Amino acid sequence: MAPTPQLYGRTLTHGSDPTQLALTYDDGPNDPHTLRLLDVLAKHEAKATFFLIGKYVRQRPEIARAIQASGHTIGNHTYTHPNLIFVSAARLQQELGDCRKALEDAIGAPAPLFRPPFGGRRPNVLRTARHLGMEPVMWSVTGFDWSAKSSDAIVRKVVSQIDSRRRKQGEIVLLHDGGHLAFGADRAYTVEATRVLLKKYSTAGQSSPGKKFVAIPELTR
Repeated sequence: MAPTPQLYGRTLTHGSDPTQLALTYDDGPNDPHTLRLLDVLAKHEAKATFFLIGKYVRQRPEIARAIQASGHTIGNHTYTHPNLIFVSAARLQQELGDCRKALEDAIGAPAPLFRPPFGGRRPNVLRTARHLGMEPVMWSVTGFDWSAKSSDAIVRKVVSQIDSRRRKQGEIVLLHDGGHLAFGADRAYTVEATRVLLKKYSTAGQSSPGKKFVAIPELTR
């Protein structure tokens, strides 16, 4: 479940260009916070990647369409968000297939990126995803926003990892616009943290250049 090891198969964890940042959001679509995120991202002309849960896409397909219309990338986050380490091969196929169908019905196009819930993966999980034409995407920076007590706490977590002198790469940041336990999770802290991060990193400072916020397909490998 750790995001960066490649023991069970190759996954994308970061890019090669340290001037790029890829914000990614899991567990949507979610009303109203996904739509608020779209507004914040648009103000900074930033692109992001949203890994959507299929059952929520069925519930609110218009939010998925709004993500697509705003120029962001959409990925498969399974249909019900199980930990794929513990599911059968048949259930794995169903989770990925049902989410893919929900996404195609909503946005009229395939979603070729895949993120396993909780980061849980076995060799068969990655093989199955690739057999279905999907690229597994993990992350290099964690915002821990699912348990944060404030937006400042999220920002501190992300900044401390991005600004580490050891990290000379394009980071993939894990955040959440929804919650897997129920539709309607409060992600106001994540929306505000996103605003702060966009403001902090999109402008060049005296000590470092500004960063470009890109969706996963635009990340330099």
